[in-house]
Amino acid sequence: MLRYPLIHPDLLTVLAESGHGSRILIADGNYAHHTNTNSLARVIHLNLRPGLLTVEQVLESIVDASPIESAALMAPDDGSSCPVETLYRRYLGADVPMDSLPRKDFYDACRSTDLAATIATGDQAHYANILLTIGSLPTA
Repeated sequence: MLRYPLIHPDLLTVLAESGHGSRILIADGNYAHHTNTNSLARVIHLNLRPGLLTVEQVLESIVDASPIESAALMAPDDGSSCPVETLYRRYLGADVPMDSLPRKDFYDACRSTDLAATIATGDQAHYANILLTIGSLPTA
């Protein structure tokens, strides 16, 4: 029994197994979870139905559970700014660097051997994907 807000067994396992530099993709409902990720990375399905769960809801739980070193967003094809950047910044804080990558570069980053897991959500927003790089814990 856990006395902690994050209780999903597979997600807890992935976070516990991820070390400094490991990456976690939280993907919206439009993302190709198997073809645009590292085939060895675990896929955790949290996409119960359209709209449940959202990338934002999953991000909130992960940020509370694990140190985040940096993040990358998928840039819209039209060159506009990422519509979720301000929203996700609320959870990551001002000190976590956040890049915006063109779609192909984002896919390439998600196919990297550093990807530990893809979390499939039911988020219906376009370009809601976020690729997190796990940080390190402070020394005692």
